[in-house]
Amino acid sequence: MEDLKTAVMHEVKEGIALTSKAVNEVKKIKSENTIPDDYVLRIGVKGGGCSGLSYTLGFDAEVKDTDKILEFDEVKVAVDWKSILYLNGTTVDYTDGLTGKGFTFNNPSAKKTCGCGSSFGV
Repeated sequence: MEDLKTAVMHEVKEGIALTSKAVNEVKKIKSENTIPDDYVLRIGVKGGGCSGLSYTLGFDAEVKDTDKILEFDEVKVAVDWKSILYLNGTTVDYTDGLTGKGFTFNNPSAKKTCGCGSSFGV
């Protein structure tokens, strides 16, 4: 039997991990919205939010020369070089529980977070 950590977590790449649930949800969203296969999932950080920094997540057709390209079970992820610094050790998950649906970021580098979980400070 596959151990729980292997079943839940994909390989950590460049300090970022996507859970199996997050990967499956990305594939589902791409399929349901007919997003082209060559689009990448862009994960990043930008200034703003009540704690100083906010996570960004979306599909992007453009890949820059300075992006880190990671792949999790055929899901290509692009992360800009500045965001990698803030996302080291972060696990992206997808939740569909009673408290709501959506992607979550578990970032051990975050020293403070806001109540909604979408902004953080280091």
